[in-house]
Amino acid sequence: MTTQEEYKFFIENCTSTAKSNKNYSDFSRVCKTLAKLKGIESFDLYSCDNAEDMENNIHLLEADDEFVEYNKKGGNQYSNALSSYLRFLKARQFFKQEQNHSKVSSNLPLQQIFYGAPGTGKSHTIKDCTKGKDVIRTTFHPDSDYSTFVGAYKPTTKEVKLRDVSGHVVLEDGKEVVEDKIVYEFVEQAFLQAYIKAWTKYSEAKDGEQQKVQFLIIEEINRGNCAQIFGDLFQLLDRNDAGFSDYPIKADNDMAKHLKKALSKLEIKAKESINGLYSEEYDDVVTDVLEGKVLLLPNNLFIWATMNTSDQSLFPIDSAFKRRWEWKYIPISNAEKGWIIEANGNRYDWWAFLEKINSVVCDTTSSEDKKLGYFFAKADGNSVISADKFVGKVAFYLWNDVFKDYGFDNDIFKGDNGEPIAFQEFFLADGKANEMMVEKFLKNLGLNGIDNKPSDSPVGDDVNN
Repeated sequence: MTTQEEYKFFIENCTSTAKSNKNYSDFSRVCKTLAKLKGIESFDLYSCDNAEDMENNIHLLEADDEFVEYNKKGGNQYSNALSSYLRFLKARQFFKQEQNHSKVSSNLPLQQIFYGAPGTGKSHTIKDCTKGKDVIRTTFHPDSDYSTFVGAYKPTTKEVKLRDVSGHVVLEDGKEVVEDKIVYEFVEQAFLQAYIKAWTKYSEAKDGEQQKVQFLIIEEINRGNCAQIFGDLFQLLDRNDAGFSDYPIKADNDMAKHLKKALSKLEIKAKESINGLYSEEYDDVVTDVLEGKVLLLPNNLFIWATMNTSDQSLFPIDSAFKRRWEWKYIPISNAEKGWIIEANGNRYDWWAFLEKINSVVCDTTSSEDKKLGYFFAKADGNSVISADKFVGKVAFYLWNDVFKDYGFDNDIFKGDNGEPIAFQEFFLADGKANEMMVEKFLKNLGLNGIDNKPSDSPVGDDVNN
């Protein structure tokens, strides 16, 4: 539909009183007047497709005596039609912004946790999904808290002018002398960094343009106490259909001061449509956000996280927290990189090893949480996992994290003497890997050596988790 056709539809279906479609959509005389006032040969009012330009045209006409006279004679029909067209443009602009709000959040989950066994490539999956996007990354650990995730006042050094006892600036060779002084400043951490960037991207978007997205990535989210780390931010994770926080929260005084400095100069072009989402609670929630009074997650801020299901000594995540996230399971799969294990001069297929050991792990533990993913151990540039790396990563994990609570009765753990292999038997006197023992363990699993030489395939991706 052309702009004129859209306007006619607006007149017929979206106005409170019945109007003459012809009289309200024919701006031929108005266009001639505007062309004359602008000093151009001709002008089409329907080429004006934004409310701001339309308002400027109306002001131009209202200052013209000729227009005022014929508008008055026509019973103000021209000015009424112009006002109606202006309302149409504002309505169209509003709904375009609403559509953009939906577009930002509809393609990908705003809050998502990638979980699975260690080495399945959770971090790498996120890396692929966020390629070319603005990403801020942090890692949770047992000592993480609200201040290390959000921000807090911290002592820092600042260059200040040296003054004497009278308060005068000290000069040396005609130059002001400066010194480092310890001051306290609010230092923002990962959450606030991403939050400020997201709102900044909102202000940078032009009318009708989709806002650029901002990602906050949390590695190992279950290694920290989420209730302690998120604090009252927990409430912000409830998003409405437009992708904004359903329940904005009040910022504390220190944070409010910092946010006001960072956001107060921003101009949010979608202000009216966002305010419309909170009209029952706030007169102007966008202004409150920019002044730092209110915290509100915009719909271009994506918070994604990774979680290893096998990690020990972790903080539990309660159901209220869990339901605010989408959960994406990353299964164990063959990355088909052709990686091999080298031990005692022989080569063994890495994926074949994983299939066999994971079968034993699952049968023993009755769980998939302890299985090994393809990237649990990383091969070198020749696609080789050395015996040293195998012992340091794989054997250590199996003996100390998986089977220690279940015992080593399975035949795969038996040495030549029929006794269970002790972990220290994987090491020689000089601390290097006992490659014969590594090979013994692999053969116990039923693996056969492969004849092909190590391939010249490229270095394996740097995949963690």
